[in-house]
Amino acid sequence: MTALLAQFLVSSALVVLCVFVHGFGLFSLNRALRTEAAIERLTRVNALSPRGVLFTLGVVVAMLALHGIEIWLFALTYLAIGAIPTLEASLYFSTISYSTVGYNDTHVLPDWRLLGAFESLLGMILLGWSTAFLFRMIGRIDPH
Repeated sequence: MTALLAQFLVSSALVVLCVFVHGFGLFSLNRALRTEAAIERLTRVNALSPRGVLFTLGVVVAMLALHGIEIWLFALTYLAIGAIPTLEASLYFSTISYSTVGYNDTHVLPDWRLLGAFESLLGMILLGWSTAFLFRMIGRIDPH
């Protein structure tokens, strides 16, 4: 198998896995959000009450955890395939790739650089998906 094909297959598998993880996480948070919004409506609790603020903070932390899981999946893959020699370096490279900061690709072997590019594209999409969810969640804070 050529290096390019291997990069494409590993990248594609990680993209699919991360999309499933992220989708499952956000759909679960959406269910919790609908339940919380219904409770707030029925009990006439303001979304800016201590309970509402704690709920919002909990959702934000859960979203960060989702992104953390996805970053770690890539980091562990870099380590497992030998693309990056240490856990610290693979976690660092995964984080800067996922967040699209992407300082450089000197941390990863040239045969696996495409994996970092896939991670950057995926990170941009999943961060956008989370941002859209967060705006929807903040929408429950009704100004009336």
